[in-house]
Amino acid sequence: MTSSNQRSLIEIESNFGPDNYKPLPVVLSKGEGVWVWDVDNKKYLDMMSAYSAVSHGHSHPELLKVLHEQSARLALTSRAFYTDTLGPYLETITSVSNFDMALPMNSGAEAVETAIKASRRWAYRSKKIEPNKAEIIVADGNFHGRTTTIISFSSDANSKDDFGPHTPGFISVEFGSSKAIEEAMTENTAAVLVEPIQGEGGIIIPPDNWLAEIRDICTKHGVLMILDEVQSGLGRTGKMFAFEHANIQPDGLILGKALGGGFMPVSCFLSSKEVMQWLNPGSHGSTFGGNPLAAAIGKRSIELLEEENLIENSRVLGEFFKNALGDINSNVIKEVRGKGLWIGVVIDPNFISGKELSKLLLKEGILCKETHETVIRFAPPLIINKEEIEWALEIIKTTILKVESESRS
Repeated sequence: MTSSNQRSLIEIESNFGPDNYKPLPVVLSKGEGVWVWDVDNKKYLDMMSAYSAVSHGHSHPELLKVLHEQSARLALTSRAFYTDTLGPYLETITSVSNFDMALPMNSGAEAVETAIKASRRWAYRSKKIEPNKAEIIVADGNFHGRTTTIISFSSDANSKDDFGPHTPGFISVEFGSSKAIEEAMTENTAAVLVEPIQGEGGIIIPPDNWLAEIRDICTKHGVLMILDEVQSGLGRTGKMFAFEHANIQPDGLILGKALGGGFMPVSCFLSSKEVMQWLNPGSHGSTFGGNPLAAAIGKRSIELLEEENLIENSRVLGEFFKNALGDINSNVIKEVRGKGLWIGVVIDPNFISGKELSKLLLKEGILCKETHETVIRFAPPLIINKEEIEWALEIIKTTILKVESESRS
């Protein structure tokens, strides 16, 4: 039962902001590690991590230290000047990802837009595609953000209806089908832009050989392979990057969310010098992108993933969590899928909707959220331990079995 205090705060937010989200009825005010508290001081286990943006946990002490020290020293200058934090950050992120260069931005959508612009300019200037004819192949069911160009190739009607005219130049094909990508190739194809795993789509995992086949197809046709790892990257799937599961190297990589350490929006597009050389002064930029504070936070966020063994923790505990969810003997659960600490549980809507199940788990102290009505996503901070997962599992199991039992009575 939501308290009067929380109802009042929810009402204020609703009165002064548009209804463009569907938040659960809880008002949070504090976070530490894997836990958050509402304004009435009730404690919850965060199994969402702000869609992977809080992979290091809430208020990580090392990142909090960087935040305090760097913001007190120098927080923002714009890219009109050099700073002593951007270079080391770019060196760190390119080294760990095996790319030549990185262009820093803020939100994930900005980094996707950057990838699109870089791919198109490369296509016109290096591949010599006829002006304004470049095409980018994308996947059905994609989610890359909500800016005007990005929604133009979305499959989600709610994201794009009445926001036209839409940006041309995108060909959408079946997710997981390399044959469809091959058939969509033309002399005007500049890039293939896909997510290794579709998170917003419901933790949809493609066939194991899909990324490797895309790599071969792109190499064969002289096309850039661009991967959006805003959610899947930086340890979420049990590897530093999801593409490592396929033992390939893309031509471009989009990162965000966890890069900001749970404190601020930090994103980037990474690629080769061959692609990046065409982004000359004035062609692209951001006042806040790569600012001293963001660069310091981004660098430390990457370092902590390895220093604290968070990637291995994601792999080991993700496998344990997924298997345990799959062992719940209930007809309410139709499927469990995922990699690392990124798991989707498909719910039979004949028993309960994903939103209603999320509300039941909320009452029991677990924060999670549905996607596409029937999939519950679990993506806790990568610092979570086995005991905390076991605590959550007991609640999830009890709640689901109760739902099934009550549906029979």
